[in-house]
Amino acid sequence: MSSRTALSLSSLITSIVLLVCGNAFLTSLLGLRLSLDAFPASLIGWVLVFYSFGFVAGSLYASNVIERVGHIRAFAVFAALLSVVILLHAMAVHAVLWAALRAVAGFAMAGLMIVVESWFSSRATNQNRASLFAVYQVVFFLSTAAGQLLIRVADPASFLPFSLAAILVVLALIPLSLTRQTSPTMESGERMSLRHLFKRSPAGLLGALLSGVLISAFYTMGPVFANQIGLTLAQVSNFMASAIVAAMLLAWPVGRLCDRFDRYRVLLNAAIIATGSGVCAALLGAFSPWLLILFAGIYVGIGAALYPIAVAITNDLMDSREITTASTALLLSYGVGSCIGPVASSLVMEALGPRGLFITGSVALGGLIFYMTLGPGRTRSPIPVQEQEAFITTTPEATLGLADMDPRNPDFDPDA
Repeated sequence: MSSRTALSLSSLITSIVLLVCGNAFLTSLLGLRLSLDAFPASLIGWVLVFYSFGFVAGSLYASNVIERVGHIRAFAVFAALLSVVILLHAMAVHAVLWAALRAVAGFAMAGLMIVVESWFSSRATNQNRASLFAVYQVVFFLSTAAGQLLIRVADPASFLPFSLAAILVVLALIPLSLTRQTSPTMESGERMSLRHLFKRSPAGLLGALLSGVLISAFYTMGPVFANQIGLTLAQVSNFMASAIVAAMLLAWPVGRLCDRFDRYRVLLNAAIIATGSGVCAALLGAFSPWLLILFAGIYVGIGAALYPIAVAITNDLMDSREITTASTALLLSYGVGSCIGPVASSLVMEALGPRGLFITGSVALGGLIFYMTLGPGRTRSPIPVQEQEAFITTTPEATLGLADMDPRNPDFDPDA
């Protein structure tokens, strides 16, 4: 990627850093605050899951706002809405109110991510697409981790941390509002049903679904878990941030494995490793913060890797013209999982204690392992490694432009 391209995107990258950092900080702050106020774990899960409901709705309908008023104005609308919602959280700690606010926040955040991702995608060419995509991934992961580190700056029971989160989101408005870059155009695409996707790529759909379950459960209930086992604010911050950094670091080796071996077996082995790590975190995490960070990092890192593996498995089974619709269906599958994760984990945590967070994910992964080894998945027809397409590391928050990066696309440049 040239320095000119990097400079032209600097305002967009700055806005992404501020936005993602503020939103990640808020997500952890809310779970921690509810836990400190002695809300039952099951109620915390139900309150926070409304963010996922809102995000899924925003992924489907927020583009209508962008098409009507343009990217910059839509970004301003969604950012202002998110900032107001953040401040309203601090005015009254009430389960019903917070659930409604989380739904609105999820919708607004989905709209904001559509704006920044479509803008990033519009600046991609055959020469810089891979590097731009890599930059986006690193920026997203590091900004999310930085948001976790802000947990330690102020008492979660005070107004200050909510103000800080709102300030970060408002500041994200400035760089993008001042940019002189031309706004991209919105393109409406077709959709593939989850039922059709399951017929074509059951392992892909289940992998994306479980990734949503694991990651959403950890983001929402992770701070609750940490508070319940007695970690300090600084330790909660380190616990959350280290797991997210682990997800970033594991992305590269997982990609290498997916390019060298049968991806179906890579998914199976990843599920086995994540299951073992989840069990170890549940059983040993309370004895040592370092053991907790180690096993939780592997658990979350592999959990996050399930999604790009699922994308790769699915893409291998699709024609190039189906990549975009399949990616949309996989994102929806992840969204469904993100709606299940917080509720399921919170119910298990209420029944079994804090360790229920990792037990929930381990049991869900066990279901995937059973399907792939003893269930219908054992009869699948393997795709030879040499016929697999190039692996592309991605996250559910960055799915735009995947069709352009597919090697079967006639405009794809393998040397880019």
